[in-house]
Amino acid sequence: MEVLSFVCAALLCTVLVHGKPTLRKERVINKDPELSRKAYEDNSSFQYDHDAFLGKEEAKTFDQLSPEESKDKLGKIVDRIDSNVDGYITTAELKSWIKRVQKRYVYENVAKVWTDYDLNKDNKISWEEYKQATYGYYLANPEEFDESTDQFSFKKMLPRDERRFRTADLNGDLAADREEFTSFLHPEEFDHMRDTVVLETLEDIDKNGDGHVDEDEYITDMFAHEDGGPEPDWVKTEREQFSDFRDLNKDGKMDMEEIRHWIMPQDYDHAQAEARHLVYESDQDKDEMLTKEEILENWNMFVGSQATNYGEDLTKNHDEL
Repeated sequence: MEVLSFVCAALLCTVLVHGKPTLRKERVINKDPELSRKAYEDNSSFQYDHDAFLGKEEAKTFDQLSPEESKDKLGKIVDRIDSNVDGYITTAELKSWIKRVQKRYVYENVAKVWTDYDLNKDNKISWEEYKQATYGYYLANPEEFDESTDQFSFKKMLPRDERRFRTADLNGDLAADREEFTSFLHPEEFDHMRDTVVLETLEDIDKNGDGHVDEDEYITDMFAHEDGGPEPDWVKTEREQFSDFRDLNKDGKMDMEEIRHWIMPQDYDHAQAEARHLVYESDQDKDEMLTKEEILENWNMFVGSQATNYGEDLTKNHDEL
């Protein structure tokens, strides 16, 4: 989720810092790409499509490439997406690729930090190891955090992390294998962790502690009047969204189920929608499939001059993705 950030260098995406945002936050896990795309199109950009097609981190690396280099690498990617090697890219093949890109990011992220937490090198990460690596300095020197925002953040986040860890720890041994630790760091990707994501979202936004999210709390989570000026138009639109679509039972606030409906819409498949969008925008002969030529003709939608670090990735086995 995009609202996750560090409270210290070692505290990865499991920790939230509560500052007052000046820009809009997004909490929806399977959000409609059209909502995000509108902002990008205002800048004549296809950044959302690049991120979905390639992954955010990989997409950043292509800003160093010339258009010719980008198109050359895109052509190689297309060959890999064409799983049945029939010369056509279907919506199903694009959907499969996008999901693979998303999954690859999640597991590569875990691989990068695994050794930071597996202190005894037993290929598991116990709760004690994680707690020591993340909160060790705070626990050893609590006096340095007295009467500070940091102390409040650490005090709040430690039990919250433990609760999440125990939920991810399916066999209850308080030692996470790679799959369990992946669900701990990326709970939005695992069905059994989604109640935790909903609860943490409620806890983040519910400032008065009544167990619900009212309209003002909903808006404050996304926007703060730092300059005291008028609300932007998008904030007014969000107020309407809250009334019309978030507050389903019209009691003026969101409960847990309404929050779940908001951040995890069950009738929306991001990868499927993005794949359909890419096909629709690039399918010149309207046969509902793409040739390599059609993709390269519309290359800037897929990669532009920003694509992915496929210099090394293209040498990987296809199944590794």
